[in-house]
Amino acid sequence: MTDRLSTTLQALADPTRRAILARLALGETTVTELAEPFQMSQPAVSKHLKVLERAGLIARGREAQWRPCRLEAGPLREVNEWLEHYRRFWDQSLDRLDAYLQELQAQEAQAEEKDRGRKK
Repeated sequence: MTDRLSTTLQALADPTRRAILARLALGETTVTELAEPFQMSQPAVSKHLKVLERAGLIARGREAQWRPCRLEAGPLREVNEWLEHYRRFWDQSLDRLDAYLQELQAQEAQAEEKDRGRKK
């Protein structure tokens, strides 16, 4: 049994699927229109859509002869919450790096000041 976050991350691991989601963020469209920018067959695009659909990232409707696809962004919220924890880690690491660089700059300024004093 795979948890929902793992299923979402597996679906997002492929650049074609991420490109499909980016296109669907602009609005609902057909499989044919989704397949246009890719150098692959429509059945190959359909396989990517099935992965995205299983992950709950897209939904397909039915309107007469066409089945429009639309983005379902709900699972992305869970990914964002998971990443938020690591964002705090990186923010703290960058704050420590910033403090260290400021300390080095202060030491360098003091050393330059000493050199100027010796030369006078």
